[in-house]
Amino acid sequence: MAIKVGTCSWTDPTLLKAGWYPQDADSAEGRLAFYASRFPVVEVDSTYYSLPSERNAVLWAERTPPGFTFNIKAFSLMTGHGAAASKLPPILRDSLPEALATRKGNLYLKDLPPEAQRWVWQAFDDALAPLAGAGKLGAILLQFPPWFGINRENKAYLERCRELLPERRLAVEFRNRSWLEERNAAETLGVLTDNDLTYVSVDEPQGFRSSVPPVVAATTPGLAVIRLHGRNRENWEAKGISVVERFRYLYNPQELSELVPKVGELAEKAQETHVLFNNCYSDFGVRNAADLVEQLRIAGLE
Repeated sequence: MAIKVGTCSWTDPTLLKAGWYPQDADSAEGRLAFYASRFPVVEVDSTYYSLPSERNAVLWAERTPPGFTFNIKAFSLMTGHGAAASKLPPILRDSLPEALATRKGNLYLKDLPPEAQRWVWQAFDDALAPLAGAGKLGAILLQFPPWFGINRENKAYLERCRELLPERRLAVEFRNRSWLEERNAAETLGVLTDNDLTYVSVDEPQGFRSSVPPVVAATTPGLAVIRLHGRNRENWEAKGISVVERFRYLYNPQELSELVPKVGELAEKAQETHVLFNNCYSDFGVRNAADLVEQLRIAGLE
């Protein structure tokens, strides 16, 4: 049983302003080293907005101690989200038909020629090779959009993800409640198990159209994941606010104590469990992560 607790960012601007980092951690190298001295796992969010670079992967591996783990969020196109053509690497953008390369709105993976689609997945995987070689690559997070509901086509796409990244640990987070509704939950977990895909349990506000039921489950023996989005009901589906405001929430001690048995349940079913706080406003995430570690220690789980 191994439980790793961390956050979904270590470079959010509001965290940098919060005073959590000491004054001498005033560089990218210093901040990552300080974070890694406090927590054993972190999620990289920047790779959702643009493809990762091999150079960054080398630096991440060099700047962290043995045993440290990076979970990497999949590039937006890989999970059915859109991306502006300007976010694509020049080598890919220049290979596209002019109508796509100059499109003002978002591009989607389905818009690209088949060879370009395969290139996106391969380039993503290749860039992470230094982390994998150093033993520091955790899971690739496939966070699907709210419009990605349960149907035959989308279940087939989950299978396709496994085919495209056969050697990687893949973790799937749904943001459409249909997958985890009572009538579909067993089937969904079965599809994930059959394709060696780790189900991502979530903690988030309930009662909204976009709320995913708080099902706690492990679908792969090697890894279980829970991501904690906070419980900011006021901002969960609010329009015109920043992402950081949506996740602006500090768990109180009682709420953290309620999470302990859920983490313990996952840890009993998987060799390694990742608990990642996505309430990355100010120092909320790192404070909650440290407090949960203490509660897990008291409960004999850490």
